[in-house]
Amino acid sequence: MERDDELLTTGEAAAVLGCSRQHVTDLCRSGALPFRTVGTHRRIARSDLVRFAAASPPDVPRDILRQQLRSLWLHRAVAGRLAADPDGVLAIARANLERARVLHPRSGPWIDRWTAVVDDPERVMERLTAPDPGANELRQNSPFAGVLDEAERARIMAAFADWWRATHAS
Repeated sequence: MERDDELLTTGEAAAVLGCSRQHVTDLCRSGALPFRTVGTHRRIARSDLVRFAAASPPDVPRDILRQQLRSLWLHRAVAGRLAADPDGVLAIARANLERARVLHPRSGPWIDRWTAVVDDPERVMERLTAPDPGANELRQNSPFAGVLDEAERARIMAAFADWWRATHAS
């Protein structure tokens, strides 16, 4: 099966979109996200999910866009740390990837994708800051936990929330 034809569970689709499994189920029920039934379970083709995630902002549910942008803001801060301390930041990522491979063996594809770039700071920087669907998916499975301390993370989240309210007021 080609990667584009890979069938994802609602949980896996939720991880890609950065939303809850229930939200993916609701999107399927409403017809916004195509799915197939396998037994009694919904499965979403990766190609359909990529098309949905790449939809123009008016077609993308607002909470998904918000979550992806919030993740992008956090990962831009990680990119700043990477620029200042590539060896230290990449060591954290490598350790997290090794731990994830043991704890979450079914998460192999995203672990493999991060492992393929983790030794090249420039490629990592590009994945941390790119707005495309593939980078969005990778950020949802980020090996950079622990790079930002909780206080810095909270400041970024608060700044993002302020910006979101100011620019997306209805």
